[in-house]
Amino acid sequence: MIRVINRELRRIVKKPRYVIILTLGIVFSFVFFATLMNDGQPQKLPVAVVDMDGTYLSRRICHELTATQGVNVTAVYNNHTEARKAMQRGEIFAFYEIPKGTYNELLQFHAPHFGLYTNTSYLLAGMLSYRQLATMGMLAAGAVQREVFRKKGYTDDALMGLIQPVEFDTHPIGNPWISYKIYLMTVIIPAIIAFLALVHTSYLIGREWEERTVRSWMLKARGKALKAILGKMLPYTFHYSLLALIANLIMFGPMHFPMAGSWLLMMLFTVLLIFAAQCAAVFIAGCLGDPQLSLGITGVYGALCFSLCGFSFPVESMPRVLGSISWLYPIRHYYLAYRDMAIFGNGLEHCWPQLCALLAFGLLLIVGTYMFNWHYEKEAATIGSNGSEERSAA
Repeated sequence: MIRVINRELRRIVKKPRYVIILTLGIVFSFVFFATLMNDGQPQKLPVAVVDMDGTYLSRRICHELTATQGVNVTAVYNNHTEARKAMQRGEIFAFYEIPKGTYNELLQFHAPHFGLYTNTSYLLAGMLSYRQLATMGMLAAGAVQREVFRKKGYTDDALMGLIQPVEFDTHPIGNPWISYKIYLMTVIIPAIIAFLALVHTSYLIGREWEERTVRSWMLKARGKALKAILGKMLPYTFHYSLLALIANLIMFGPMHFPMAGSWLLMMLFTVLLIFAAQCAAVFIAGCLGDPQLSLGITGVYGALCFSLCGFSFPVESMPRVLGSISWLYPIRHYYLAYRDMAIFGNGLEHCWPQLCALLAFGLLLIVGTYMFNWHYEKEAATIGSNGSEERSAA
């Protein structure tokens, strides 16, 4: 195996562009997601107000909206049509519509109706705009009710019980800042590294077939297919595991992402994630024996992991077939282990099913190696028979 490892290291030194490009891609992905939401959530989303009332109350609502962090009132329109066209052009994500006569209706103790329109074709921006405007609408309604109750003679203690009879004390577990950066990076960065390790491993095996160097590769391993596969995998296992560990150390260290559990156990699961992804690649490449087809199937298999791992859409809400397929992805087990360790502070007594699942991907390595050896022996036998026929004809 050491001879195979030395052979692979020489090949990396001879053609380092693949490793360098993939490493730069991982670094770019990390920097991109780290700086994309530096504040945790998108800030100052452009919204507008349709002020058809033109009173002190409507101007106060505009001022309070502008003072919030999440949204920024970029325009005030006089009618609904102008605001709708601005939303269709993508200039704003939401707008308030304050109808004419709102202030007079409040003075007469009537209940005016405000309109809130959001563009949810931009899912994140639409949801955040809606949440900010709806919250401000509730606060504005509470302020109006307070003034009305005061004019009716209620004391401050009595009117607060009428305005907000039940007060909620919320505690978001694991991410109290509601930061999308923590939500995304802790899973998507390891998923990207595992995906690149998966595809790269399939490509490396396929390149041996294309360059017709499988025989020299197997001679280095003295005909042992498992040693040949492991010797080729281990340098890249070390490389991608190191990158994933560095990313985790930065996220859970200087970036202060929540980590309530064991760092050592988290590192173990990170290394097992990379190894399991490589085992899946060996299984696909070994069973198919076709470099182009193997690379294509590996790419499709790996690309689906971002949707089926469960961090963006819960597996429990998926159709049963897709929920069952999600367990065939290493990142799914890594995500469950990360949730138990980093968020809830659990140890191995809770994470052992995920540990066993990642170790079980080693069975794919054994099956893939067996199929790879079968393809190799079949091709060697074909070449040998063709050579015998050529010598007989000569």
